[in-house]
Amino acid sequence: MSVDIEEFFQVGAFETTIPKSNWDTIASRVEYNTDLVLDLFARKNMHATFFTLGWVAERHPSLIKRIITAGHELASHGYDHTRVHLLDPERFAKDLVRTKTILEDISGAIVSGYRAPSFSIGERNLWALDILAESGYQYSSSVYPIAHDHYGWPSASRWSFQPVAKSLMIEIPVTTVKTMGKIFPCGGGGFFRLLPYALSRWTIDQVNTVEQQPAMFYFHPWEVDADQPVQHLAPLKSRLRHYVNLKHMLGKVGRALDDFHWDRVDNVFLNKNETALQQPQAA
Repeated sequence: MSVDIEEFFQVGAFETTIPKSNWDTIASRVEYNTDLVLDLFARKNMHATFFTLGWVAERHPSLIKRIITAGHELASHGYDHTRVHLLDPERFAKDLVRTKTILEDISGAIVSGYRAPSFSIGERNLWALDILAESGYQYSSSVYPIAHDHYGWPSASRWSFQPVAKSLMIEIPVTTVKTMGKIFPCGGGGFFRLLPYALSRWTIDQVNTVEQQPAMFYFHPWEVDADQPVQHLAPLKSRLRHYVNLKHMLGKVGRALDDFHWDRVDNVFLNKNETALQQPQAA
């Protein structure tokens, strides 16, 4: 189970609508929303991995400390949600070091994992995986092996793999399901929020019991916030993707927590303990 910690105004859907220069003028909602998620996880007695922006951590250090105190894993989501393919190798390397330093200094914990904003690592910027390995990360979860208008690497492995020769770093793609000869997303986010829960439950169960694999699932704190301001200037497609079913999301995540066994990314994919192999299982 993973959570991508970012403000509602930092999402890729609004990157042409809300300039970064305005971010500090907008009322923050990330701490309140993340606390709702933390409370849900505590009630369900489970732990997750929180991929967190350095920008958010700088402004909400007490939130970062609560995540660690609750027993969750802290991982990097980059500094300010700039998509990796918009950076050159030098700027990407600096972003990795900057964010890792911020998160570790605030939390006192080692940051071993990274997730690219908007899953923006794919065939056009495979160099990013080499830089991640060189920067000391043990794993990345930056690849979505589907075709999508904003991201995707359709030819990538659907399961965890070592993308860099002579490096133990693993890439853990967001989970997909193969049915009727086609690949469909089933790893959370907008697909989970927009589609009926029964479909998500069936697809994750297929991955666990038929393909005998753990699932990499993700969502965002802003997805549980039905009261967030509406960005009327954003494109219609972006508004539909962003706002539909927000009021139902926390309840749907709660159902998924009841129906499957979940844990931190490092516990499932790095530690390889026996619990991670039990079914039904997700990560």
